[in-house]
Amino acid sequence: MATLSDIGVGAAINILSAFAFLVAFAILRIQPVNDRVYFPKWYLKGLRNSPLHSGALVRRFVNLDFHSYLRFLNWMPAALQMPQAELIDHAGLDSAVYLRIYLTGLKIFVPVAIVALTVMVPVNWTNRTLEESNLTYSDLDKLSISNIPMGSQRFWTHLVMAYAFTFWTMYVLKREYEIIASLRLHFLASEHRRPDQFTVLVRNVPSDPDEPVSELVEHFFMVNHPDHYLTHQVVYNAKRLSELVNEKKKNQNWLDYYQLKHAKKQSQRPRSKGGFLGCCRESVDAIDFYSSEMERLSKEICTERMNTIGNSKYIVPAAFVSFKTRWAAAVCAQTQQSRNPTNWLTVWAPEPRDVYWDNLAIPYVSLTIRRLLVAVAFFFLTFFFMIPIAFVQSLANIEGIEKVFPFLKVIIEAKAVKSVIQGFLPGIALKIFLIFLPSILMFMSKFEGFISISSLERRSATRYYIFQFINVFLGSIIAGTAFQQLNNFIHQSANEIPKTIGASIPMKATFFITYIMVDGWAGVAGEILRLKPLIIYHLKNFFLVKTEKDREEAMAPGSLGFNTGEPQIQLYFLLGLVYAVVSPILLPFIVVFFSLAYIVYRHQIINVYNQEYESAAAFWPDVHGRIVTALIVSQLLLMGLLSTKSAAHSTPLLITLPILTIWFHLFCKARYEPAFVTYPLQEAMMKDTLERTKEPNLNLKEYLQNAYIHPVFNSEGEVGNEDKETTLVPTKRQSSKKSQSSRHLLSVSELDPTSQA
Repeated sequence: MATLSDIGVGAAINILSAFAFLVAFAILRIQPVNDRVYFPKWYLKGLRNSPLHSGALVRRFVNLDFHSYLRFLNWMPAALQMPQAELIDHAGLDSAVYLRIYLTGLKIFVPVAIVALTVMVPVNWTNRTLEESNLTYSDLDKLSISNIPMGSQRFWTHLVMAYAFTFWTMYVLKREYEIIASLRLHFLASEHRRPDQFTVLVRNVPSDPDEPVSELVEHFFMVNHPDHYLTHQVVYNAKRLSELVNEKKKNQNWLDYYQLKHAKKQSQRPRSKGGFLGCCRESVDAIDFYSSEMERLSKEICTERMNTIGNSKYIVPAAFVSFKTRWAAAVCAQTQQSRNPTNWLTVWAPEPRDVYWDNLAIPYVSLTIRRLLVAVAFFFLTFFFMIPIAFVQSLANIEGIEKVFPFLKVIIEAKAVKSVIQGFLPGIALKIFLIFLPSILMFMSKFEGFISISSLERRSATRYYIFQFINVFLGSIIAGTAFQQLNNFIHQSANEIPKTIGASIPMKATFFITYIMVDGWAGVAGEILRLKPLIIYHLKNFFLVKTEKDREEAMAPGSLGFNTGEPQIQLYFLLGLVYAVVSPILLPFIVVFFSLAYIVYRHQIINVYNQEYESAAAFWPDVHGRIVTALIVSQLLLMGLLSTKSAAHSTPLLITLPILTIWFHLFCKARYEPAFVTYPLQEAMMKDTLERTKEPNLNLKEYLQNAYIHPVFNSEGEVGNEDKETTLVPTKRQSSKKSQSSRHLLSVSELDPTSQA
């Protein structure tokens, strides 16, 4: 078990690591050669020029202004200065509300930490219960509820604090829900026109041997929505076409490179060896070779495109249906379309860049089977991950292992080694074991068949949260208690085991403190350094970048990563609420995390992350629900803990807390959640009326008819005509290409630029 000195060693290592990351970032960010790594968002918006194109040769790569090094921390106040309204306009409502999760944590835990440290620590510290017991403990455990004697009247203090912390948390959550619901409605009301406001996705279109899918969709909606139906776009399974388009893009890039190379040195035609890494081919004229490849691929793409559009086997029984008004789309998306509730299923269409086209080709009838298979796979993944969790806990409880395996004493008894192992190694080991988990969970979500990137991330986030709750939280407590008190379990009667577990649970705060310092301190500071993107950018820039498009792609700004970031935040909410009463020494570490993370991620959202989609904060009900779940778990664990401490008078009074918390959640769900699930017809009609007044001659059909064409159909046109001006919908940037995957793009050259969101 980690002692106070072990925690001190771990804190020193992580504080020094975080400080080193922040200093390195502050220096690297002001170097001109790194400008695209630390400010890619501004480049993608077309609002920043590269400093490498002007000034003296040395100054293009190294910042020689020594005064700027004295102001190396000015990025912190700069990150906090942008007002919320400007932040929403700059980065979107999703990003602004994501930051409010960190603010919610600060609003909850700063007052709770002050009260808990002032009231709870003296109550716990002024006892000698652990000293008189046979339990394995450290000095930090004397600050927890484990140090209170059995049946003590001091448990009334913990009861009162549990009520106070619950009511304060509920107040903050209600206030935040109210603010964010208001922000969402205002954002939707003031938002510029977008295709998804008029469009629904129809799935499970019934087959008809006498009528193709396109005509069937048109006929159904002209009959059932005769005054409002406008146009539709069927969905194609264009996997083969997508492969050809991607190959053509690569060849176009090489052709651009060799043409630029030839333009600089016209006396010599560039030569190349085709094939993998230039192997197994003779040297040929590079421009002629790639020109012929482009011509070949263009013919193949044309043939495949006609085959895809003309062959009914490539048409998926789904379509994007657009209406003349937002009101009509809202009615269609939120009502049942046919007598058979399994046919003509309608939902709001994701915005074009949010569509995950690969999953639209999955037959709707197979989704239930897929989700069942994923549920079984997730169960076994969660179950078998207990093995590495037990290994991590073995590192955190060396004293317990030494009692059972005394021959290990010689190796780990050295004080310095022991402090590093217990104060730092458990946290970093758990972090390493979790590295590949998000990718596995995202693969599961894709296999389930969700049709938008936002829904993929939300489902993956839900599983990540469940996984962390079961394995990281409960698994660490159970396995850690088993290792820590193994000697007691072996030698005491079965009746005493619950009391031992009750006393041991608060002691696991020391393990979670080491994890918070590794993940929440050093990990967050490492995020702003962007070491991996920095190295990859310079490697690509040196070896692979041939054109400006290559350089733009090499920036790799990334995104918030809701599927990994939000569940990690929820783990800190869970730890803070659970240990606020039983071991308040953990709270300052939680507060430091939320403070540092808020500043770091605000900076990243302003300068780095490129938004993949905009859901108008549709994820907030999930965030609220998970915090409420953490609150209920903390109350139930406190009830169980007090029952093992013979606090018979105070324990029954805790039963009221979960009931009140569930009632509070149901109230918030009924009062605020509809704003995140449905679109009020009143709001839709108001927006339609205002638009008709401002633009009476708007040709909406022309605006919508190509909005939901599969990206490969548009991408093929982009490759073949580089001079054609393209527009990204609905971002504001002037750049010609987004740095993310091509499936997130929508190129509609005929759109009115003023209509972009």
